Amino acid sequence: MSHDTEKRFFNLHIDGIGYLERAREVKPKRGQPFMAVAVNALHGAADAVQRVRFDCTVRGQEAERLVREHLEAINDRDTRVLVGFRLGDLYAETFTFEKGDRAGETGVSLKARLLRIDWLKVDGETVYRRPRQEEPEASAQTEAAPAADGESCGPELPAEVRLEKSDPKFEAKKARLKELGYRFDSREKVWRLPAAAA
Repeated sequence: MSHDTEKRFFNLHIDGIGYLERAREVKPKRGQPFMAVAVNALHGAADAVQRVRFDCTVRGQEAERLVREHLEAINDRDTRVLVGFRLGDLYAETFTFEKGDRAGETGVSLKARLLRIDWLKVDGETVYRRPRQEEPEASAQTEAAPAADGESCGPELPAEVRLEKSDPKFEAKKARLKELGYRFDSREKVWRLPAAAA
């Protein structure tokens, strides 16, 4: 069989922080029941946070377990369930408002799949943290090495690490790199271990 006939896929992932709301089990007329949840993702400046809502089907096995386990807290309006998440397969779907001031107008709903929950807090208390493991993508391996919580993700440190200022954990990762002895190469815009520095 020729390798040219093999299917190739491009993944589009969204990593972020947000609140879980409206968790429920959906029972379609056809097909198997599945869990669904709304993710109110946070973005923007810390003193002027904005939110983007994603209506998600829960696809990750561990993510589904966590949503089921904390179903009551997620659906309690007085309880805040904050998570670090990964979404995939994002698409937009239009709908028509049936009630309220916007009745008859067209709205847009963002749909996605909840693939993973990295950590989960209930009213500020951490109740779950995903065990660290190697990512399949090479770029994720290097950026994940200096963990925000001060733990290394692997037995060997990468010679070079590239950080993005848009990363919400940028400052924590930068501080961790300094602790590990990395030095910033302003010309190449990468962090290097002294042994690997030119």
